[in-house]
Amino acid sequence: MTLPPAFESLFRWIEKNGYFVDVQDRRIGILFSERLKKESWTDTGRRGGTDIEFAAEGDVNLRYWFQSENPEIMNRLCVFAKTGAEGSRAAFWLADDGSQKIVHLGSGSGSTTLCVLADDPVDFLRLLAIGYDEICWGQEFSAPPNASGEFVVEPNHAFAEWVSKTFEVDIPKRGSEIVKNHARMEDAEADDLFWRWVRKHVG
Repeated sequence: MTLPPAFESLFRWIEKNGYFVDVQDRRIGILFSERLKKESWTDTGRRGGTDIEFAAEGDVNLRYWFQSENPEIMNRLCVFAKTGAEGSRAAFWLADDGSQKIVHLGSGSGSTTLCVLADDPVDFLRLLAIGYDEICWGQEFSAPPNASGEFVVEPNHAFAEWVSKTFEVDIPKRGSEIVKNHARMEDAEADDLFWRWVRKHVG
């Protein structure tokens, strides 16, 4: 399992802008300043785009999620981000064919999204640049951000521009352009490879 070059570039961008906080023995990276988040937050919205926290978590807490310490499971996953305030996570996953994908593990207490978020690391950054409040709510990916109008999040224009220019890509309007098979824990059947792998190992 390797850290993709696109993520190395992301972490350099985070460090350069000072978008991080140091907690105990680790550093947590974010996509905008803590001050912006605190000053812009209201009951109806905020600025800053997608709220996500990057940290080197590895497999330390996966035994709670899977209710297992089976090395066949633990050695195939590396958690690298918190995707939702309710505890959902994103991880690198080694698929059966040896390819490395980015997957989502819903907390179960809130989000139940359980699927491949992106086959390509740059596509994952494009997903973040779209501007959803959090990427743990896969059911929202079929519509643009702020479709409900209940809580409006102003996009992170600086991050979106950096992704677009650095990797010479466009930023899609909807998450469904990147996340092809939005699967959930409670689904009886799903076409998603990661959902099937999890179901095979833990039912």
